[in-house]
Amino acid sequence: MNGLLSSIDSPADLRRLTRPQLRPLADELREFLVQSVARTGGHFSSNLGTVELTVALHYVFDTPHDRLVWDVGHQTYPHKILTGRRERMHTLRQLGGISGFPVRSESEYDAFGTAHSSTSISAALGMALAAQAKGEHRRAVAVIGDGAMTAGMAFEALNNAGVTKVPLLVVLNDNDMSISPPVGALNRYLAQLMSGRFYAAARSVGRQVLSVAPPLLEFARRFEEHAKGMVMPATLFEKFGFNYIGPIDGHDLESLVPTLENIRRLLDDGAGPQFLHVVTKKGQGYKLAEADPIAYHGPGKFDPKIGIVPPAQAPKPTFSAVFGQWLCDMAERDKRLIGITPAMREGSGMVEFHRRFPDRYYDVGIAEQHAVTFAAGLACEGLKPVVAIYSTFLQRAYDQAIHDVALQNLPVVFALDRAGIVGADGPTHCGAYDIAFLRCIPNVAIACPSDEAECYQLLTTAYEQSHPVAVRYPRGAGIGAALPREPQALPYGRGEVRRRGRGVAILAFGTLLHPALQAAEALGATVANMRWAKPLDRDLVLELARDHDALVTVEEGAIAGGAGAAVMELLAAEGVVRPVLPLGLPDRFIEHGDPALLLARLGLDASGIERSVRDRLGQYLVSPPVLEVVYPVA
Repeated sequence: MNGLLSSIDSPADLRRLTRPQLRPLADELREFLVQSVARTGGHFSSNLGTVELTVALHYVFDTPHDRLVWDVGHQTYPHKILTGRRERMHTLRQLGGISGFPVRSESEYDAFGTAHSSTSISAALGMALAAQAKGEHRRAVAVIGDGAMTAGMAFEALNNAGVTKVPLLVVLNDNDMSISPPVGALNRYLAQLMSGRFYAAARSVGRQVLSVAPPLLEFARRFEEHAKGMVMPATLFEKFGFNYIGPIDGHDLESLVPTLENIRRLLDDGAGPQFLHVVTKKGQGYKLAEADPIAYHGPGKFDPKIGIVPPAQAPKPTFSAVFGQWLCDMAERDKRLIGITPAMREGSGMVEFHRRFPDRYYDVGIAEQHAVTFAAGLACEGLKPVVAIYSTFLQRAYDQAIHDVALQNLPVVFALDRAGIVGADGPTHCGAYDIAFLRCIPNVAIACPSDEAECYQLLTTAYEQSHPVAVRYPRGAGIGAALPREPQALPYGRGEVRRRGRGVAILAFGTLLHPALQAAEALGATVANMRWAKPLDRDLVLELARDHDALVTVEEGAIAGGAGAAVMELLAAEGVVRPVLPLGLPDRFIEHGDPALLLARLGLDASGIERSVRDRLGQYLVSPPVLEVVYPVA
């Protein structure tokens, strides 16, 4: 690779460039980004939108001494490329490769690890105050998107920061596009603040005309500021104690760099926290992504000359799609059903529900806590809310799940997408903990479907209950099981035996039933599809313990506090002594990589389950294996 980008191994190299060199560098960076992500897949539109902003921030601020904190972090590929990881971009989001998000252990330039939204201002404020307490001179910069600004945590941090005098800059990257289209009063406010295309165009033309006469240009600038003051005497952010600057074009380096240089001087002069509003465009510079930023938010591999090409053969429907179909089918039957998502309409499979039932669809923005308590309020009035939320994002609303839903025993259904291994998104998105953190809450039930059809049926079962129920299902497709023609429930709290053997019984929770069945063929073991982590099918567990010498539990969730722990608690309470081997996710964060490869490494594929049982419980296996497959009644 020739050109400016090949000479940039760190921001120090970038800062040695002249300002006129920054535009061609940004162009090279954008082209490298297109070619790189096309080979690996990953977040795309958001990264194309932050190329110039990233160049300008590293050019003006003394990173890594100055702390640069990215919100969510799925827009940091340009940052990674400029901070010494250009040659490793071909390993992006692959096992052993670099992460798709900022990771402190990966680079000193990743000041704060993140992948969930709305944490940047809090973290950057902490860093700025820490530097002040240690007597160190350093600046802190938080880059946050307009979607992430919808979360309450961002405003808690603004409220705290506004009463300090720390050298903190908050950059609002306003691209009018989070993952799903942004919603709410704040987004409308930001749109109004921009004053429309007429204001932006008039300002640009005026600057060009008056540039030949600097005194007139200065007069016009002052007049504009006074006019803004008359129209907007104080913006929302100024009320929080920030000096608001903007909006400015986030792709115009001739505006970005001098503005950031001025802000840097303000920070050094003790002017207190600053707020810069930049306007960018997702997918900037790649026409297909500009036209459809949602489709290009996180594509797989593609040919950059052609773009995303639909597969020749339709893929099996994902669990998210199954949920979306169930939601529409159930909404047809019950007008009380309300669908809620915290800014994940596409990811949670709710696009069709939104189209067909717009008056019963609520996207509350990136506000998981509000989503759960909002559902509780609906349930109090006799409606039937279904909260579609990723397992890892429900963690953010744990207090609300306990106090506002469970304590009042309200019939809220939690559709927990991305339960278990998520693959390329890594540990921040891994749905490892939902069984453990929900199982200890009174009134809450947890269903673990083994395939798409069972997911559809258990969602119906959950919906029919008069108390909170979570249905957890993984990312991606299952085995391709045919769905029922209409919603029909399965017995609440009951599992089933799928294969009769002797010696060892495997109790499978969720989609790991299928590798467990394969392992059992070689082991001669019994396999139960447990379906429910809570309530456990007590009679089935005790029956299996009575008829077998040892038990194995298998789950795609944390072993600590998980479904296997529930089985052992039940046996202990009943005074039943049996060896129990719990298999699941170990007590460590699971790295990013291909899900099948990760499961194999964790011993949760068929051969891994077989190997673990032979190593730990070999003496209880019956030889030759007894084979008797039990086909459940539909």
